[in-house]
Amino acid sequence: MSSSSCTARVQISPGKNANLPRYTCRIYRRRRTAGLCRHVTADAKKGKLEFAKDLWDVDEAALWHKDYTDQIQHWIDVGQPDDKRLMKAAGRAERVTAYSFSSSTAVWWKGIETKLSRASNLVVWQIEAAQSQALAKLAERSMQLQNTVQVGTVWMSTTNDSVEIKPKRLTAGG
Repeated sequence: MSSSSCTARVQISPGKNANLPRYTCRIYRRRRTAGLCRHVTADAKKGKLEFAKDLWDVDEAALWHKDYTDQIQHWIDVGQPDDKRLMKAAGRAERVTAYSFSSSTAVWWKGIETKLSRASNLVVWQIEAAQSQALAKLAERSMQLQNTVQVGTVWMSTTNDSVEIKPKRLTAGG
């Protein structure tokens, strides 16, 4: 049984996101942090994992791992991106991972599943809506998160509460 953990300090400041409601930014960043901890690279010599500018630039991921030549090793998207965006990402990155967290994931996935079948480097995960909402309730303006991944289960914890997340894999790729 293997497990890993990381701690991420998340500071939310509206900046370029000032036109979005503060609560939306918090939830969005919080979910992105779950993806960050799940995909921390074990070899920092191959680049670094960083938040991208997807809130205001449609050509960037929510999170990506770039090597030192600026090539995208891993593109991580959050939400329900359209098939064109995911196919574009699959062409630009070695690996692509998308996390959907809405109650409408089944409808979204049914509409794009066949269009993505040729993207062998794409993996799509579903986080149940109830788990996503519980995760959003942990969001604070400034927070420190503890993340533990063990046998397909992710525990996100703050000093006051914790949430168990069991992502469901929707694709066979990647």
